[in-house]
Amino acid sequence: MSALRPGPGAGMVLALALLAGPLAAQETAPVEAAMPATPASPAPAPGADDDLELDPLQPDFTIVDLPTTLRLPRHAAAFRVTHRFARPLGQGDLGDLAADLFGLDSAAQIGLDLRFGLFSGTQLGVYRTNDRAIDFFLERDLLGRRRSGFGLALYGSVEGRNNFREQYSPAAGLVVSRKLGARAAVYATPAWVGNSARQGESDQDDTLLLGLGARVRLGSSAYLVGEFVPRLAGFKGVDPAHPGQRAANHVDFGIEERVGGHSFQLNFSNFFATTLATLARGAGSGGDWYLGFNISRKFF
Repeated sequence: MSALRPGPGAGMVLALALLAGPLAAQETAPVEAAMPATPASPAPAPGADDDLELDPLQPDFTIVDLPTTLRLPRHAAAFRVTHRFARPLGQGDLGDLAADLFGLDSAAQIGLDLRFGLFSGTQLGVYRTNDRAIDFFLERDLLGRRRSGFGLALYGSVEGRNNFREQYSPAAGLVVSRKLGARAAVYATPAWVGNSARQGESDQDDTLLLGLGARVRLGSSAYLVGEFVPRLAGFKGVDPAHPGQRAANHVDFGIEERVGGHSFQLNFSNFFATTLATLARGAGSGGDWYLGFNISRKFF
């Protein structure tokens, strides 16, 4: 039997088979291999935008009147309006109160607060009330925005009466905050206030006070807030209506709603103090309660 020999086209078939391998490899190579590599964009620095993030347990820079440890971003601003109606809610009967629209018809103490982020972790501001008092304040964060739940800030202010022309009251203190899980934050603000007594009220000219506050989150954007500010030493306030009788320690509470960059708060207090100097000075016996509200807006 004769040996098998390749036919005449076998050489051509073999040549095509040898060429098919390299051609197929070229056709199936990824298109990206032929494209120039795009340089990867640099990753953002860790924590660079922390101050711009919403802190759901600290939606505002104050509780009611006391400061929080919320940081204001560098070169950002925030504005707040405080409104305290002067009619005591317990004056007269229910019909009298309803006739005055629950105090809304009465005169009010109104304050305007503007603050600015000078540096990262440093904010300064000015607050003026319609009784012509002006309060300049500065707050410096001491820990940075950490995930441990603790906050610590240094707070200083000076208030002057008659459009900052007389009776200057400097103040200095610490603001300490602690978050409790995902639902509450508590605060302590030990502070010293100088020149806290009104003229002729007392020989003691300064007050040591302790501001205590809390904010409890009810849902995604609603909160309960409250403050208690006992005066521990020094001048402890005098009831203007009853000379010789000590004024009550400040107490207030309220409900708050956050809507985007706005916060709306309805509050009740036993007198309408809104700065460290007026908290130290005190007013009234604490037997009356007053309706008020705060509105704040962040510009960042």
